[in-house]
Amino acid sequence: MNAIRSNTRGAWMRQTALALAVTCGLAVAAHAQDASQLGKTLTPVGAEKAGNAAGTIPAWDGGMTRAPAGHKPGGHYADPFSADQPVMTITAANADSQKDKLTPGQLALFKAYPTYKMVVYPTRRSAAFPQAHYDETMANPGKARLAPGGNGVVGTSGGAAFPVPKDGNEAIWSMATRYRGDTYAFSWSQAAVARNGEYTPVRFEYEYDFHYGALNKKPAERVDNLNLFFLQTITAPARLAGQVLLVHETIDQVRQPRSAWTYNPGQRRVRLAPNVGYDNPGTAADGLRTNDDFAMFSGATDRYEWKLVGKKELYIPYNSYKISGSTVKMADVLKPNHVNQDLGRYELHRVWVVDATLKAGTSHIYSRRTFYLDEDSWTPVLTDKYDGRGQLWRVGEMHSINMYDIPMQYGTLEVHYDLQAGRYLAMGLRNDEPMFYQNVKRTPGDFTPQNLRGLGTR
Repeated sequence: MNAIRSNTRGAWMRQTALALAVTCGLAVAAHAQDASQLGKTLTPVGAEKAGNAAGTIPAWDGGMTRAPAGHKPGGHYADPFSADQPVMTITAANADSQKDKLTPGQLALFKAYPTYKMVVYPTRRSAAFPQAHYDETMANPGKARLAPGGNGVVGTSGGAAFPVPKDGNEAIWSMATRYRGDTYAFSWSQAAVARNGEYTPVRFEYEYDFHYGALNKKPAERVDNLNLFFLQTITAPARLAGQVLLVHETIDQVRQPRSAWTYNPGQRRVRLAPNVGYDNPGTAADGLRTNDDFAMFSGATDRYEWKLVGKKELYIPYNSYKISGSTVKMADVLKPNHVNQDLGRYELHRVWVVDATLKAGTSHIYSRRTFYLDEDSWTPVLTDKYDGRGQLWRVGEMHSINMYDIPMQYGTLEVHYDLQAGRYLAMGLRNDEPMFYQNVKRTPGDFTPQNLRGLGTR
């Protein structure tokens, strides 16, 4: 029996590798890069400064680093590109003509939902970050290295760890260590949308306190080996209100794994939550995402073999100010089968393609995942997720914007489509919220298990 399983798994791996080669193309360039070119021919975070040969991707000129007139810190972000006109619209009828710039997941969405479309706009390489983050990133080559076994980073305390990655695991850890702000709070809703478009929003309040790469903390104020403190509180609906999740996310997860605690208002008890990770169900997600699906991927990398396929030009959600903003309502965004694609914005960008295959002897509901990381920001913008049979199961899309007053590229609306269930989960719905992002002052003492009980609302 074991031999049969081994042969079956081997055949499946060969078939999926061939599928990846055909779809992404082994024409996807290896893009060997020289770390000495950071800040020269490469951007400070490792992207190619130059545009593409066709002229459809422009050169990076520093990104957008100033807020337009009228922007109020903490409020929703006005669209600086609202005057742009679409270049084209991709639909099920013409998707095949663009398949070299689409992922297997995107092609599957066109096939599954005839109303799904992508409105493509001129490419704006708007991504930008604070100079201090650039300085830390450019100092990482030769200093940062993977922890033993690859599940973590050592040798650095800030910056994208591997701006010139040598393998897929390094690329994923660059994603995990990209700059995402310092200490802040916001609120948003998520909705598990049924085939007929019905949903019940779940409202969350979040606080993030980053220590790795924090620009508002002196080195002595940073907790050793801590990436961030993460606090999640459900405020609606009433049946879920008062549930609280606290996570301590580490950088070297070999030395110190992620720790998590939950508070349940019905039990009035704080409990250690070792199941907050891997393929355990995500909070109030109706089974449509795993814990490590959060923000497209979060947590430990030790259950997968990671392959850096190379770079590819793809149409990806980008500069998604309209679908993420306050000029539309949540009800305008959420539609049957998929979010309202009239509100989305897609652009042609270069992405890193990283393929993850489940290690022998480990378990996860996804046997394989392919990640597509924006070269200008290390933001994971798309994911394709496969079941144990090797069939495409779920597709993730991360819409993002440049928060130009900081500046940083930040994920906003995150959507996980379940092709087999015909449903989807939308996260990060801020349209009906009065605030988008608010800087707060916190200390490590604010993120202890002892404080959870007081945060529950019932």
